[in-house]
Amino acid sequence: MVELLKRLCTAKGVSGREENVCALIRDEIADYADSVTIDVNNNVIATVGDTSVHNIMLDAHLDEIGFIVTYIDDNGFVKVSQSGGMDYRVANDTRFKILTSSGELTAVVCCLPPHLSDGGEDKAPDKDAVYLDTGLPAEKVRSLVSLGDTVAYDVPPLSLLNGRFSCCSTDNRACCALLIRVAELIRKNPVRSGVTFAFTSQEETYGRGAMTAAFKTQPDEAISVDVSFASQGGVAEYESGKLGGGGMICISPVLSRKMSYRFITLAKENGIPYQLEVVGGRTGTNADRISVSGSGIPTALVSVPQRNMHTGAEIVSLDDIESTAQLIYQYIKSADQFAS
Repeated sequence: MVELLKRLCTAKGVSGREENVCALIRDEIADYADSVTIDVNNNVIATVGDTSVHNIMLDAHLDEIGFIVTYIDDNGFVKVSQSGGMDYRVANDTRFKILTSSGELTAVVCCLPPHLSDGGEDKAPDKDAVYLDTGLPAEKVRSLVSLGDTVAYDVPPLSLLNGRFSCCSTDNRACCALLIRVAELIRKNPVRSGVTFAFTSQEETYGRGAMTAAFKTQPDEAISVDVSFASQGGVAEYESGKLGGGGMICISPVLSRKMSYRFITLAKENGIPYQLEVVGGRTGTNADRISVSGSGIPTALVSVPQRNMHTGAEIVSLDDIESTAQLIYQYIKSADQFAS
């Protein structure tokens, strides 16, 4: 799992430019799937079993947050804007890769030294004042970089103590790895239900991938898998889950209550650790869009706890990934009654 996470998290795939991570996921799941395709929206769609009888769609978005190039000034500095929910507070001094048509170009965010600041409290850089420095003169930068090129974190993965893993883009590559693990479990212990694995694009910007994937595959029910907030310093326990405490089963008006409570029952019956996440309205995930696709799809949401969301130092627990994969497998196995 650690090696899979390393491969997934270091593959660049900012919203709208997911080709690299699409190809990687296609190759990673190919050994466990009956068919794998990449569609026009950069969704990777894999199927296992007969989806014409009972089709369960498993969704995890494969895109990551980043920047998009909007301007190159006469000194060669590259101005960027958000692509997804990039946190400007952690952008200073961070290393990035500009994804150009000819390859990747390393850059760092320009940062005003404290000696030249106004002496006030620390502030995030203004969204209109974020520039990247490649070290190259303007003419060379303009020959390599085009407006509209995307920019991704360039952060090495780290294995931490106590089964923790840290890197950029574990939101949501950790859940992509989780679904690949589910596919492996099904291959080893087949089920009668058909399963569609949808690794979907552009969740961080609009959710277009999940909408079109759900419409295309028309599942009987869907399970969206994403990350959610884990407890850490400054975050109240009632606002977060516990890292290492198991998958977070969401209960929300926009989700299928029947599916959510089925997950709870299965977790108890199989001794699988779990947590509850109660949301009073929309979940802010692909589940919102999948549930209203077509004439409506019963949808559940199970999340992996994560610290430091939308930064280059996101942290997840390997135990949470495994236990959530086992829980989803048990749900699919329990649905065999519909495929019999």
